[in-house]
Amino acid sequence: MTRKRIRFAVPIFYFLFSLFAFLANAQAPPAAKAPAKQRADLLVTGGTIVTMDAERRVIEDGAIAVRGGVIVAIGPTAEIVAKYTGARSINASGRLVLPGLINTHNHAPMTLLRGLADDLTLQEWLEKYIFPAEAKNVTEDFVLWGTRLALLEMIRGGTTTYADMYYFEDAIARATKAAGMRGVLGETWIDFPAPDNKTHAEAIAYTEKFLKKWKGDPLIHAAVAPHAAFTNSEASLKDAAALARRYGAPILIHVSETKRENDEIRAKYGASPVAYLDRIGFLGPDVLAAHCVWLDAADIATLVKRDVGCAHNPSSNMMLASGAAPVGDMLRAGLRLGLGTDGPSGSNNDLNMMEEMDLAAKLQKVSRMDPRALSAEQALELATIGGARALHMEKEIGSLETGKKADIILLRTDLPHAVPSYNLYSSIVYTLKASDVVTVIINGRTVMQNRRVLTLNEAGVLAKAKEYAQKVKESLAAPPQ
Repeated sequence: MTRKRIRFAVPIFYFLFSLFAFLANAQAPPAAKAPAKQRADLLVTGGTIVTMDAERRVIEDGAIAVRGGVIVAIGPTAEIVAKYTGARSINASGRLVLPGLINTHNHAPMTLLRGLADDLTLQEWLEKYIFPAEAKNVTEDFVLWGTRLALLEMIRGGTTTYADMYYFEDAIARATKAAGMRGVLGETWIDFPAPDNKTHAEAIAYTEKFLKKWKGDPLIHAAVAPHAAFTNSEASLKDAAALARRYGAPILIHVSETKRENDEIRAKYGASPVAYLDRIGFLGPDVLAAHCVWLDAADIATLVKRDVGCAHNPSSNMMLASGAAPVGDMLRAGLRLGLGTDGPSGSNNDLNMMEEMDLAAKLQKVSRMDPRALSAEQALELATIGGARALHMEKEIGSLETGKKADIILLRTDLPHAVPSYNLYSSIVYTLKASDVVTVIINGRTVMQNRRVLTLNEAGVLAKAKEYAQKVKESLAAPPQ
């Protein structure tokens, strides 16, 4: 073939090749398009997710998609990022990702009375030191700044929900809301003039206004908090329960904290505190009972029957020598049981839920003389899904699951005290510290990132706390040594 013919054949070859390719493509089905990614407000990717769901799933290299403050997807990172795109993202590689911790019993503003009087019995601590100091110092402003100090401490330690009992509870609610924290907040009733309300009628009026104001709020659950059976009359207890139930609000109360309390109630009413409260119609699924140390089998059965939640406070029970609650018996009976710190003054001088988990397990072991009395996994349950159950909020919080509120914490595991790790739950409960919490997300909002709280002025709060400490010292004629 001549060179001229070759030059002529090449264009024909390419023409025929292109024609065949066009016809083939015209007959082939169109390539399927990749599905569009769904929008998420936040993606947390790459961490080890400890879900605390019913199956206790642990997802290595897992991810969580959050939209509208709610978890919309959870699973392996590759699967989640293939389906979702996030307006914000947090790289959790090398971190543990846990549900936010739930503190089921607290008196937050008492941070400003931290260390005022220690190493005393409950009655001596209350009657000789705390009640007089509160009468001289507690104002709405005191409560506001004490709460801010408590919120700083709790957020930095991974707490995302707390239950509180104190005075001027509306100020506590305002501070809590501003900090982005979730709170079940109870206005305290007690049968003597309190710092906020001097009469029973004033307490009713204040509390009703408080309940109306916060009803339906996504973060604040306003509650009624009669102090205890030994500080409230039967009429006061009944009025508190009736008001709460009129508004569908929770009820918070101290129950069977000390042997002395149990003995006094038995002598006065012929029944244990639990039996007495049940007899007057007080107990129900809206009640959270703090402490529950001196319970017998009948008391536990009554609490289970009435679907009451309980808050176990190991540090407080040890510090005040109140005793060791029968946690194993409670759990075996199916009681709704959570974990709390109690107030940060005298009964426990911090609000460290990581420490409470550790002590909860160890107190049961030594008090029952059985190292298996409460496992690390059970202690973590008390601080997460157990606390949610105690608050009757397990459908909303307490575990990392689709449809639940996005209350999420990230912990680092690369510091000397945390290495090596052979058992996940043991590492969380016995080795990790509050200072290992690096990021806190509440209702989908990041409130702490890289150990910096974003919703509170830390320097300003600490400065104000020091001012109040000086005022408290000056108010006491003979400050406790």
